[in-house]
Amino acid sequence: MSRRRVVITGLGAITSLGDNTKSLWDGLCTGASGIVPIGRFDASKFSCHIGGELTNFDPTAYMGTKQAKRIDRVTQFALIAAREAVNDSGLDFSKMDPFRAGVIIGSGIGGLEELETQHRRLIELGPKRVSPFTVPRLMVNASAGNVSIEYKIKGPNSATATACASGANAMGDAFRIIQRDEAEVMITGGAEAALTVIGLASFCALKAVSRRNDEPTKASRPFDLNRDGFVLSEGSGIVVFEELQHAINRDAKIYAEVLGYGMSGDGYHITAPDPAGAGACKAMQLALAEAKLNPEQVDYINAHGTATPAGDVAETRAIKSVFGESAYKVAVSSTKSQLGHLLGASGGVEMVAVCLAIENGLIPPTINLETPDPQCDLDYTPLTARQTKVDVAMSNSFGFGGHNASLVVKSYSG
Repeated sequence: MSRRRVVITGLGAITSLGDNTKSLWDGLCTGASGIVPIGRFDASKFSCHIGGELTNFDPTAYMGTKQAKRIDRVTQFALIAAREAVNDSGLDFSKMDPFRAGVIIGSGIGGLEELETQHRRLIELGPKRVSPFTVPRLMVNASAGNVSIEYKIKGPNSATATACASGANAMGDAFRIIQRDEAEVMITGGAEAALTVIGLASFCALKAVSRRNDEPTKASRPFDLNRDGFVLSEGSGIVVFEELQHAINRDAKIYAEVLGYGMSGDGYHITAPDPAGAGACKAMQLALAEAKLNPEQVDYINAHGTATPAGDVAETRAIKSVFGESAYKVAVSSTKSQLGHLLGASGGVEMVAVCLAIENGLIPPTINLETPDPQCDLDYTPLTARQTKVDVAMSNSFGFGGHNASLVVKSYSG
């Protein structure tokens, strides 16, 4: 049985570069950085005290006070991005069979701030003072559940939790659901709000984050010889996936067509990537095979590119293994150089960036790539954005636990 075609018809994002896709794209195009000294809590005693923080974020500017109080920061981000994506798509769910639309939103950690808050109440005030909303706020699936409630849609609904691959795996699952004719529309992507006391302390303990505290905007340095770890960030990226004919019938704007999805595991280490990049390689190969494309047909790779010493080298090796000589011809970039690492939200945000790269014929840069690592010798679009036609793009996401996901999208021409 032939699989149905899937297109992207709506984009939404809230990141350290701003609270919508326009601010995200404007920032990416101009090489801006969203990395700042952390202001939400005193991080002065941490080895890292910078992050991709949404400064002065007030959820009541986007939703009622009652709703804001009942959901964690991560779900607030997901709702804001989902609303933008749905508005952008032009969908009216009241005119659809509610069982033919669904939601899958990934998050690596979920409502971490809620867990911290209620643990503090438990210790200081006792068990009777723990909020009855604790579980509904902290659970990883809270974002998907609340978005489905927002639009009263009753189709496939779940959440993925595969660390930094969560958003990409969520989109891959949504892609498969529409292909199999289990839904016409899926709201999908990722959300994360792990820039908290325990979140930052934990990554500091792992020695995974940058310590370039005196130069926040220079701290995230994917593929640079002087990189020293990622910068923890927060936000959400949500997209609307839609069956092609359903989109055509309502004359929807189509940003791109989703052609292929690949996933794999490293089976190597709980936090370190396979040095040879074998798992990442397999995910990319599977995505290309489903897309029925050769590596040389890919114009742009939005790399996982977190700026960890081991991760960037492993991804480079994986790209070389898959692309061969074409690896030196394809444009690669890491938008994490500007946004920091949004963990489970990264895949969703980066898919938004990929769609806009296709629409605008512009590849976002890898800023701060001033001294290339000899082991990372591909074309990473250093320092400034590049105007060029982007017809086919790949987006990579790799997570702790050895989770690898790759998606291939193409401009839609009918």
